[in-house]
Amino acid sequence: MLRDITLGQFYPADSVLHRLDPRTKFLGTMAFIISVFLFNTFPGYAVATLFLGAMIFLSKVPVKFIFKGLKAIFVILLITVAFNILLTPGEILWKWGFLKVTKEGLVLAGRMAIRLTYLVIGSSVMTLTTTPNQLTDGLERLLRPLNKIHVPVHEISMMMSIALRFIPILLEETDKIMKAQIARGADFENGNIIQKAKNMVPLLVPLFISAFRRANDLAMAMEARCYHGGDDRTQMKPLHYAKRDYVAYAVVIVYLGIAAAFRIIGI
Repeated sequence: MLRDITLGQFYPADSVLHRLDPRTKFLGTMAFIISVFLFNTFPGYAVATLFLGAMIFLSKVPVKFIFKGLKAIFVILLITVAFNILLTPGEILWKWGFLKVTKEGLVLAGRMAIRLTYLVIGSSVMTLTTTPNQLTDGLERLLRPLNKIHVPVHEISMMMSIALRFIPILLEETDKIMKAQIARGADFENGNIIQKAKNMVPLLVPLFISAFRRANDLAMAMEARCYHGGDDRTQMKPLHYAKRDYVAYAVVIVYLGIAAAFRIIGI
């Protein structure tokens, strides 16, 4: 399960999406997320599916690698669908005691499942095609106007970049600790919920210690290199828009216009 989390990982490849400016990919991802909530019918979701499929194809990232990230949210997805099916009022299709399934609940559950799935896949495509350093630079450039109201844009961007970078590191560390504990007789699979929670204690304690140690080492390394943020800090690779970025913006604007039209017309 831990290896199935793809958010925060970077997949190296030579594709159009990899060569796009990180600002273009970030704004494109935000536009796609907005469109997922603008679409309210299944024909609209079909358009979103075509757009997302085209982005996955252009990214040259294996489809299995992208979709395996959905295993990590399976429980959340299942709970969301169940609550929408059982707690939404409307035309009753099936009833047993206090449990009931309504037509409106099934439709709402389908919409929520599609939205949650597309949010994860769309965000994964952005992180898989963008390095943490590029994400930091792109986010900092996009939020630069907030410096006028004294918002620490650089520090916020750096924290987000470090958080994304630590996700695969902590997952790898967790996997190593689990294997070491299993070799010593630990059991993380059997038992009820309370027993499983107790069995996680030998895993969580060394994981937290390792996380704090890594954070301290990173802080010391940054201080040893005289790191400091702010407007005076330069970049080794300054961001510049290319022709492909303007083409990508045009495609995103057209797609977002289609989503808005579908919402207004009610298709």
